[in-house]
Amino acid sequence: MTVLPAMRPALTGTLALLMSGAALAGPPYLTDDPEPTDTGHWEIYAPLVEGSGKGANYDGSVGAELNYGAAPNLQLTVGLPVAYAHDRSGFHWARGDLEVSAKYRFFHDEAAGLQVAIFPGITLPTASNGAGNSRVTALLPVWLQKDSGPWSLFGGGGYAINPGPGNRDYWTGGVALTRQMSKRLSLGVEADRQGPDSVGGRSSTSLGIGGILQLHAPFRLLGSGGPTFVDGDGKPGFHAFMALGLDF
Repeated sequence: MTVLPAMRPALTGTLALLMSGAALAGPPYLTDDPEPTDTGHWEIYAPLVEGSGKGANYDGSVGAELNYGAAPNLQLTVGLPVAYAHDRSGFHWARGDLEVSAKYRFFHDEAAGLQVAIFPGITLPTASNGAGNSRVTALLPVWLQKDSGPWSLFGGGGYAINPGPGNRDYWTGGVALTRQMSKRLSLGVEADRQGPDSVGGRSSTSLGIGGILQLHAPFRLLGSGGPTFVDGDGKPGFHAFMALGLDF
């Protein structure tokens, strides 16, 4: 990808993950789940802030994610990010890439607590100042979930199509375990793995904890974070997410 010199230090190695994952992950986790938004209902996450990096060099996006239950078992999602990067010279801002995806749950056995969905999505090259990919990218994942009482185990992954100079396609996936602690609070842990997204790049593993706190209806607060380990790099980086959710 082409990046302005002022933004290059903080963007190297992490922007591709963030721009493809902003609308394709299940808030607040990097890992997604197969459960779509209820038919005729909206799930909106705004403001939504996420980032990753190491030390003073980090980047991410600020924006909104809109989910709509368009039909039974079908969710349409649009991500509207503003990209940012930070290095020792300060913050740099730019318009982000538009993200569009559709989740279709094709298997749901409520008695067994099992469900499976596909969630293909594309990222359109709408970014300014070199803050995104110059070409259309895509993620083609499958997500599964098993519920048992207050516990939910979900995960999966898929193949990312990542064209452009210096880029390469890669596999990505993860697993998360959450527990409904009370009517208002859910907590979880996760592990996520991504292959190298650039020529000469390295795979990475992210670990995290997350939670969802139900506020006065229809609002909820979502957050997650943890370390990211790049293969061959002794010092871990970090990833973090926070959003205000609105369901109606």
